[in-house]
Amino acid sequence: MSSASFNWHEFLGRWQEEWVPPEDADEDDGEGEDGGGEQTPVRLGRPGADEAAIAAAEERLGRRLPPSYREFLAVSDGWQVDQTAAIYQLGGTADIDWFRDPYGMTPLYEQNLGDNPREEEVLLAGMWRRALRLETDSDMSYALLDPEDTDQDGEWALYVYKGWSGELPDRYPSFRAYMEAMYRRFHSDRAGLPDFVNATTRAQDAHVEQARLLALRGRYEEAMPLLEEALSFGRPRSAVLLDQLRHLSAPSSSRSYGSMVADPRYLPEILPVEAMAPARGDGWRPDADEYWLRMMTARGAAPKTAEAVLSAVRDGTHRYAPPGPWGRAVAEARESARWGASDAAWRVLRDALPLWEPPGPLLIAPLGVLADPVLGPLITPERGREILATPRAGETGPAPEPAPAHDPPGLTWLREPAANRQPTDGYRCVWVEGIDPARLPALIGEEGAELSAPVDPKRASVRAPRPHEREGVELWEDRAVVAVGRTGGTGGTGEGWAFAFDGYSHHYLSDLFLSPAAAASSSGRAVVVWSDPRRSSPGDHPAAFHLSVAEHGEELYAFTVRGTEIQRSGAIPEALDPARLFRPEDTERDNELRVLEALHTELGLSLPRFALTQGRIHTFTTRSWTRAPRAGEGFAYISFGRHRS
Repeated sequence: MSSASFNWHEFLGRWQEEWVPPEDADEDDGEGEDGGGEQTPVRLGRPGADEAAIAAAEERLGRRLPPSYREFLAVSDGWQVDQTAAIYQLGGTADIDWFRDPYGMTPLYEQNLGDNPREEEVLLAGMWRRALRLETDSDMSYALLDPEDTDQDGEWALYVYKGWSGELPDRYPSFRAYMEAMYRRFHSDRAGLPDFVNATTRAQDAHVEQARLLALRGRYEEAMPLLEEALSFGRPRSAVLLDQLRHLSAPSSSRSYGSMVADPRYLPEILPVEAMAPARGDGWRPDADEYWLRMMTARGAAPKTAEAVLSAVRDGTHRYAPPGPWGRAVAEARESARWGASDAAWRVLRDALPLWEPPGPLLIAPLGVLADPVLGPLITPERGREILATPRAGETGPAPEPAPAHDPPGLTWLREPAANRQPTDGYRCVWVEGIDPARLPALIGEEGAELSAPVDPKRASVRAPRPHEREGVELWEDRAVVAVGRTGGTGGTGEGWAFAFDGYSHHYLSDLFLSPAAAASSSGRAVVVWSDPRRSSPGDHPAAFHLSVAEHGEELYAFTVRGTEIQRSGAIPEALDPARLFRPEDTERDNELRVLEALHTELGLSLPRFALTQGRIHTFTTRSWTRAPRAGEGFAYISFGRHRS
């Protein structure tokens, strides 16, 4: 850090001019000469030391002082930092001396270095014996300049060690950096005082307003450093504006928006977002709900309102419903997203972003969308930054480059690593051509099956009760919890497909499998695919793949491949001939990729990766994929338990 352009006279003079007592200062301090109640102005500094005094101190110490500290001493030979900081008073040329580690800190730090310590750890361990001590009054704390921890300008790092904290020292790259940080803290500690107004506070407040307008114009990267600096000075509005930019840059994180949760203008957007962390149970304490409700009440939210919002966010019934054109786009996007069309839903939101209007000056982005159970998962970090880079609220500017789509065409992604899935996971799916996906429960669902609210498909499958946990369900039954949606047709069909996908139940394709294709095809064509890619091992079944196609209640063709054995029926199209698609010399993965590509090309089948791995869509429970025992057949069951002797 070069100090060539830094004016210590101006900096310290401004600090002295702006100084006011902290809020809890003793008002009786510094009475005037006549014994009256008027306060004598506090002098933070002293007259500067001349060159001879500085040179004498350097000769006594045996080292030339670092540039920024040397220049400081020439302007003020010591300084009162602040009674609210760990360090109260910095000494001058006559006061400073070597620390010499009087409390034996060096061995404590050296014993924790390990076999491959980082350079900064080695420097810190040796700092205690060689550091220059600056403070003359403190709260059991020390200001230490390290002559070995230097930069290209010859500056020494300054460490502040709070002896009562048990924490590592705070490190500043130079004396000047430390003083600038203390000046910002001086401002931050007094930001709430009603009469604390000066040129610095006015300049920082102007920066906050400038940053707000930049953010609405999509220039959020320019706005962030302005807000970060204003926040370091404790300026009002800087924290809530900056947190919105940070939140949308990393949507999975959580932020605090203070009293906005109680303001009726912002409550519909902010309170549900605040409820997301406790609703997910993100490492919260056992009394998470009560603790969160107390926090919201302390910040002004009505207890019943906060409790209702938390409940709705947790059970997935919350709906983000802003007014106006933006609200209509939100409703349209949700309708697409709940059936798996995540990319289409995002395009609707993206195109409508310029129409978004803030309910008040503290909101600079549509944060409320994050808490919507269907739309929230769509807002990835890339899309969050695209929101921030889009001009909105009547402001103008260039549109950002669109974030890439998340859904690849076709089915081959099923054999590739993705969120919540591995390429060796099994899966099964039913497609029905040209119908509303809401009809699928009636076609292949168990008795009384209904669509759930949009949920995480993986959690729905994992949490589903097993046959032995359900009354009236036989142990041999294989009822799947399937995710429901629609995909567009390709490959010349021109028609869309409704799908019911199970990628998380991990059942295996047995000889007792009963394809639901015929039942699903009562009003049109239906396709069933089941991939069980478990590799052969002693005592295990071979990898298997099944395809069946039916129309108007009749199976047209089918095949099942188990290892090298192929079972087939009906007139299978040449493009789907298993003898052509499954080659003994190729790997299981290559064979499956080949058949998945053929299914996409020949039948136009696809599945939305994002919705099935990260989104929230409807589910229902199917009838059994295993047929009932025939005459003379039976099932044997083995249960395992522990017996303590």
